[in-house]
Amino acid sequence: MFAPLPRNRRLVVAAFLLTSAAVAIATARADGPTDNIPDKVRPVPPVGITLPLADAEEIQKGLAELQGLIKDIGTHTLLPDVEIYEKAVRWGVDYKEIYDGKNAKPGATVKKVLKDGIARAKALKEGKTPWTTQTGSVLRGYRSKIDGSVQPYWIVVPKDYNFAAKTEHRLDFWWHGRGEMLSEASFMANPQGASGIIPAPGALILHPYGRYCNANKLAGEIDTLECLEHARKHYRIDENRLVARGFSMGGAACWQFAVHYPTLWCANAPGAGFAETPEFLEVFQHEKLDPTWYEKKLWHLYNATDTALNIFNLPTVAYSGENDSQKQAADVMAREMKKVGLELTHIIGPKIGHGYEKAAKEDLNKRIDAIVAQGKPAVPKEIKFVAYTLRYNHCGWLTIEGLEKHWQQGKVIGQILDGRISVTTENVSALSIAVPGYDRNSKVRIDGSEDLLLRVSATGVGEGQFRKVDGKWTVAGRAPASLLRKIHGLQGPIDDAFLDRFVMVKPTRQPANAKTGEWVEKEMKHAVDQWRSQFRGDAPVKKDTEITDDDIKTSNLILWGDPTSNAVLAKIADKLPINWTEKGVTEGAGTSPVGTHVPVLIYPNPLNPSKYVVLNSGFTFREYDYLNNARQVPKLPDYAVVDITTPSNSRYPGKIVRAGFFGEKWEVLPDDGK
Repeated sequence: MFAPLPRNRRLVVAAFLLTSAAVAIATARADGPTDNIPDKVRPVPPVGITLPLADAEEIQKGLAELQGLIKDIGTHTLLPDVEIYEKAVRWGVDYKEIYDGKNAKPGATVKKVLKDGIARAKALKEGKTPWTTQTGSVLRGYRSKIDGSVQPYWIVVPKDYNFAAKTEHRLDFWWHGRGEMLSEASFMANPQGASGIIPAPGALILHPYGRYCNANKLAGEIDTLECLEHARKHYRIDENRLVARGFSMGGAACWQFAVHYPTLWCANAPGAGFAETPEFLEVFQHEKLDPTWYEKKLWHLYNATDTALNIFNLPTVAYSGENDSQKQAADVMAREMKKVGLELTHIIGPKIGHGYEKAAKEDLNKRIDAIVAQGKPAVPKEIKFVAYTLRYNHCGWLTIEGLEKHWQQGKVIGQILDGRISVTTENVSALSIAVPGYDRNSKVRIDGSEDLLLRVSATGVGEGQFRKVDGKWTVAGRAPASLLRKIHGLQGPIDDAFLDRFVMVKPTRQPANAKTGEWVEKEMKHAVDQWRSQFRGDAPVKKDTEITDDDIKTSNLILWGDPTSNAVLAKIADKLPINWTEKGVTEGAGTSPVGTHVPVLIYPNPLNPSKYVVLNSGFTFREYDYLNNARQVPKLPDYAVVDITTPSNSRYPGKIVRAGFFGEKWEVLPDDGK
């Protein structure tokens, strides 16, 4: 089941505590002019230390024991709670990600994780699961839908939590700060995950790993949602009292989760961090930006400033130190919120830098506690929501089901008054409404339309699907699956394929051109390696001849190669909007020669249009972007043509000669979607 480890394996170990001070130190390493040179990029995560042979052998022996126990346990629903320990130690060994401080004993962190893992494995083998009814800091693990990897998280269970009672508890998320040495072992060795957590009496506190150091974006974002789903199965959570909290990089997470999922939370308490990409990098990183037109559009994905109106739906209390350069995040959010008629409550810790000032922290807690005590309304009487992509399309009882044009602001404002639902829209072509307690006599008006009626679901929710046809809103069922159009979870860009289950599909035949084959092989290896280092999972890889009907049904397929070398791509090549033949690579009116140019793209899989195919690309930000979390956003849109005669570098897979977004029906647009 597990490959044996060589006797002379070099081991390293991490002991990194995520206090506010430690976060500030780690951040300082990652910022400044020396990290603005694409041709001189230091490794993230860094290479760890080499342990003395005796310590290496001790850890190696313990790891073998843990692996044997896991094999003996076999199949068990709680196995991920044990496997996280094995992975943490093994990855530290295999990838030299063990870091020791000057005052730490060699291998101290990994040894602690290994000891705890063996103890838990022995208990599970005996049918005992004491950690499932433990209070205080509890380390849990789940298996991700994205890549099948096991991922850890900490949950702090209050001492008065009664596992036999039915009482539901407030749940605070606490997202950690930046830590380039935050390996799994580092995260798991710290008893609470982060010593900077703000305690809330009687509350559960969930601290996600977030798949390392990506500012809880992309797969890191899905980690939060999967942690919540896992915690719901094991703890009684009050869904009306979920709180978003974090500091530094964790504060950035608060902003993006607030504007993307505004009615998931009861309250939001971002501390420091960043809220968008361009201004933060200019102010904090002193970086001169020269983005392409499509990179600017892609900033909309995570720029909370662009969707500041969504804070209307979520009580928010921000915190910054008076002398902290990351105060910039709350300042720009306050500015953008003011433009849309909102005022940000912003507590400032006097005479302090990157940390919490005691009195200000107490004030913050009191304000958040008061908001939580009220809970969130079951049915908001008014909703204000904007979106640039259908990836983030839901707010309360309103869901945007279609945009007239992606990457331009779509807007819905909904009101309930005297039983009537009134909605106004901009750049929206379809929407749905689901209001608990409303019946079929409830009337809806959209943009001044005639009265439209809801239907009632079996659960007593008043529901309605509405679509704009020839400029007029009408009642409509869901569009048939055969109708190719951009919908939630099937809207691009390329990086979107890596937010759900995917399989890398390796070609097995000879490519039409040797240079293309060399580039594909190199880029696929890069994609697999970087998925592991940045998103902390083993990317699933299969040969094209091994792809099954179930893979096509359940997974986004990442196809590597050309129509000659990849058997799956050969089946669908003539059904893709970019034509790739021996004559050239053609999209719209543009044609590029084969052998020197390779297309990358995302598109609904012609073999199963409910899933994606991606051609020749992993996630699209690269090594240069790892140096600052605000850079870690998609760099390519729905498609691009790459000139592979220009070598790949820390920013791009080659020279991007053309790139663009597909239209709302996944068609190539004359202006590339500009």
